[in-house]
Amino acid sequence: QVQLVESGGGLVQPGGSLMLSCEVSGFASDFDAVGWFRQAPGKAREGVAYSSRSDDTIYYIGSAKGRFTLSRDNAKNTVYLQMNSLKPEDTAVYYCATSPIPATIATISDYTSWGQGTQVTVSS
Repeated sequence: QVQLVESGGGLVQPGGSLMLSCEVSGFASDFDAVGWFRQAPGKAREGVAYSSRSDDTIYYIGSAKGRFTLSRDNAKNTVYLQMNSLKPEDTAVYYCATSPIPATIATISDYTSWGQGTQVTVSS
């Protein structure tokens, strides 16, 4: 069973940066894709960035493009999300999750293991 623990959230001013970490434990064969998602109050959970081990690709969604960077440290079983130029609309609880299906075809419902989330608040 895959377990995920996020950390690194906090309060940051607009234009600032944060790096989120997601420590993944469990059998490597249990998942292919690792994704970062977020959920703002009153809104549906949405994808931010995805990475697939099977094809070593990384994808970014919407406003994350050009501002956020997903990286992996396989030796530490950790996935990172570097967030730059943060905006108030980035305020949300950020989650990491894994899917046995490659990111190229996985939908949010295919992500079956989730962390507890970490709060990111962008405010002056």
